[in-house]
Amino acid sequence: MENQSGQAPKKNSNVIYFLIVVVVALLGTDVYLYMQKNKTDAIVVTQSDEKSKLKIELDSLESQVQQVNASKTKLSAAMQTKNDSLQSRIKTLRSELAKGTLTKEELVQAQENVKQLRYFVTKYTSDIDSLQKSNASLTTQRDTLRTTLATVKTKADTLTKQNKDLSDKVTIASALKVGQVGVAAYKIKGSGKEVEVSRSSPAKKIKISFTVASNAIATKGSHDILIRIIDPTGNLITQGDSGSFTADGQSLQYTYKTSIDFKDDGSTYVVDWVNPSAFQKGTYTVMLYADGYTMGKTSFTLK
Repeated sequence: MENQSGQAPKKNSNVIYFLIVVVVALLGTDVYLYMQKNKTDAIVVTQSDEKSKLKIELDSLESQVQQVNASKTKLSAAMQTKNDSLQSRIKTLRSELAKGTLTKEELVQAQENVKQLRYFVTKYTSDIDSLQKSNASLTTQRDTLRTTLATVKTKADTLTKQNKDLSDKVTIASALKVGQVGVAAYKIKGSGKEVEVSRSSPAKKIKISFTVASNAIATKGSHDILIRIIDPTGNLITQGDSGSFTADGQSLQYTYKTSIDFKDDGSTYVVDWVNPSAFQKGTYTVMLYADGYTMGKTSFTLK
């Protein structure tokens, strides 16, 4: 009896030890699972934080690219290609970050991609900034050049006008002008002798006598002399060979044309003109032109 009582307590002790071991094992398992769960939660939280940071980074990079596009800077073909490439890469990274979960390797790769993208965007915006500064400099140079050209053109136009005015003055100054001029009417006798008359009925021709004022800058040599004769009724007398010429900026018709040899020596020149029709009573006006300007004028009266 005593032996049986002694074995029972021993069996009970073994069971208790076993239960203790089981409980300890369960507790250890629970602790391990709890620690693993916390570790997993920490990884998930860390990945979530990194994804948020990466999204913020992408937002910032995309904003930089959009600012470049908003500036309306004219891009070269190469820079436009880079612009399109950057926007495409941003879109791709957004798509990757939009996944429900990312493995550690995927997260590391995404971080590396964003890092590279940041480098390219920074360089790209720097290139655009340099381009804008270069364009601004070129614009300033262009505007300065335009102003300079406008100033030069204005000066050139002014000089051209001054030269023309000077040339016109020289031309006017070099034109021949009469010193003295007189007109007399003549009849022609049967013997051919010419006799000065003051009446219209016998008059057949006139003699225009004139000297040329001294002119040091006038061209010496032959000069055309155009003569216009206005009758007492105010009409220009013309002949079959009468032509036209320009003087004092006007187109005029002449009565008679001749030439003289100008030597600037005070010579007297005489021009004979025979009236193709009968002279009328009244006052006639005689105007002489040379070198495109009025040379002088006079008048005579027949009774």
